[in-house]
Parts: sequence; C-alpha cells; structure tokens
Amino acid sequence: MDVKEFIDAYREAFGEMPELPLLFRYTDEPLRPVEKVGGCFFKALAEARRGMPVSLNAGNIGCGGGKFYTGFSPMPEFVPQFVSLKECYKRTPEMVMEFIASLDLRPAPKAWLEFVRADTAGTFDGAEGVLFFATPDVLAGLASWAAFDNNAPDAVASPFGSGCSSVVAQAVQENRNGGRRCFLGLFDPSVRPWVEAGVLSFVVPMSRMWEMCGTMHASCLFGTHAWKKVRDRINKISL
Repeated sequence: MDVKEFIDAYREAFGEMPELPLLFRYTDEPLRPVEKVGGCFFKALAEARRGMPVSLNAGNIGCGGGKFYTGFSPMPEFVPQFVSLKECYKRTPEMVMEFIASLDLRPAPKAWLEFVRADTAGTFDGAEGVLFFATPDVLAGLASWAAFDNNAPDAVASPFGSGCSSVVAQAVQENRNGGRRCFLGLFDPSVRPWVEAGVLSFVVPMSRMWEMCGTMHASCLFGTHAWKKVRDRINKISL
C-alpha cells in the first residue's frame, strides 16, 4: 500500500472529518526549515498539520530535551534533576536516568527531522513513523486496528515521557528494532498546551505500519455495525 492508497483507505474507514496523519523522517535536505522554536517544538507542528512541511534540526529546536530526544545533541546535564525536581514527572533523578537508558537513544542519522502531512509526503520511503493526532473515537479505531493481528499486551503502549520522547524517540527505537508496538502519547503536561484538549497522539512506527496497511481492510474498520456507529459520530452523521 502506497501513501495514496493509504489515504484512500483511511478516508473510507474513518471518514472525511479526522485530520490526516504526519509522516516523520530524517533527511539531509530539508523541505521547509522553520524559524527557531522557543520551548516545545510541538507548537511548530500545527503548521505541518495544516499541510506545510516542518523541518527541524539542532539549530531551530530551542528545547534542550527536544534536541536530545530527536538525536541532535547529547543529554543536557540538567535533564535528570529538572525532570524530577522541577517538573516532578519522576520521583528521583535516578528514575529519569533509568527511563532514558531504556530508550537506547542514538545520534540522529541525518541533519534534519521532517514532519510532513501524508497527502503532501508523496511516499513512505525513509519514514520512521506515522503520527496521528486523534480524538477518543478515532483512537478507538486506531487501537482496534493495531490489535487486530497482535495479541501482545503492549500492542498499544503508553510509556510516559515528553512529547518528543513518546512520539519520536519511542517510534525511532521501535522502527530500528523491527518492532510491532504502537504508541499512545502526549500525556506530558508540558506538551498539552500545544494540542487540543480532546486530542492525544497515536504513533505507528514504519516497521509496524507496513503490516497494518496489509490488514486494514480485514479489520473492524470495514463493514462492521459497531464501527459504523462510531464512524458516523466522528463525522457527525445522525445515528
């Protein structure tokens, strides 16, 4: 399934109301570098969601954690203390270090990280993952699809972390390992102001996306009474 076929299938399954997902990939030649983003770089992804590619690198990501979790810099020394004692997201700095070690973070393979909406991407080639910004009803469909051919208890995982960690770092690691987990995220209070109140992220690493594209039409998203009711509600069709 290529990108166009995926978009057609996604629209058939979910309707016209849900926004299309973003593809993210590392690249040597940026499509559209943006101005330096102060704080969380997720505020810049609003442009990508509107169809304008967003190219990020070590120079225009203003957040030290954002640079680190995307592979553009080593971990800043302040991170364990900051995440634990300032943000209070982990009880101790040692827990922060343990969490970071589990991610097996490596340097970015290319100079830029690009976010491109699916209909402007043209191809899945080189993508690390597919990022959906989704409401609860859309998440229900995505999670059901992800579990259709995967009985693992972590078929859909929700490890807590910064937005850049739960979206980029987790998916990149999973893709490198040929893994099958999808990731529910954007629970971090620091990233919440930059997405709508009723929206979370759902990320499918490309190692899993290829499989899921092959099972999509056989899943509950096509031809089932239960999903039709949810799809109608997503698209505000009278039930």
